[in-house]
Amino acid sequence: MDPDYRPTGTEERDVFGFRLEQERNSRPINAELFRADEGSVAEAVLETAIVGTTALKYTQSNSVGIAFEGQVIGMAAGQQSRIHATRIACEKAEKWMLQTHSKVLGLQLPAALPRPERANVVDQFLLWDRLSAPERQRLVSVLGYSPKPLSAEERDAWFRRYSGGLCLTSDGFIPFRDNVDRAAQTGIRYIVHPGGSLRDESVHAAAEEYGMTLFETGVRLFLH
Repeated sequence: MDPDYRPTGTEERDVFGFRLEQERNSRPINAELFRADEGSVAEAVLETAIVGTTALKYTQSNSVGIAFEGQVIGMAAGQQSRIHATRIACEKAEKWMLQTHSKVLGLQLPAALPRPERANVVDQFLLWDRLSAPERQRLVSVLGYSPKPLSAEERDAWFRRYSGGLCLTSDGFIPFRDNVDRAAQTGIRYIVHPGGSLRDESVHAAAEEYGMTLFETGVRLFLH
């Protein structure tokens, strides 16, 4: 990779003989974009918001991401609706958080089980309630015993351990409050989006109801 390479200011794409051109998205993602009604926020929060929003800039739209302490822990790309992206990103973030739960760390995995299979076991254990009967039987067969799945209360309690720093970022404006409602289930504390929806008022009201901080950057980051 050439460290001195600089792309042209215009990007092009051919679609069945139709040529599309647009100005390349060269907008820097920095602290200047993040302003909240509540005033200043901690530097750690700004760093997390910048990381999450930068990742969205290079992710196929529609996209929603969730970041925590300077790293992306859930990303949904190329979805047909904003709420679908929000649900997927939240579920991925929840899995990331639950991987350190005592019940997960306490799974008695066979010593000879390959690493990819270990990851599959953890994934299936966390999805226990969604598994079919044959899937559960195979999981029990691999473990050699029937594990006790996490309850909804245990999951919620674990998410609260992370809620102070969870940041959801959206490449386009949040059109309905259902995205905020779903984010609240995961314990999201900060939301970043461009703003500008016809229903901004209801989105603001939902964020305030949950005690979330809402950033409106005014910058869409669509990538198609």
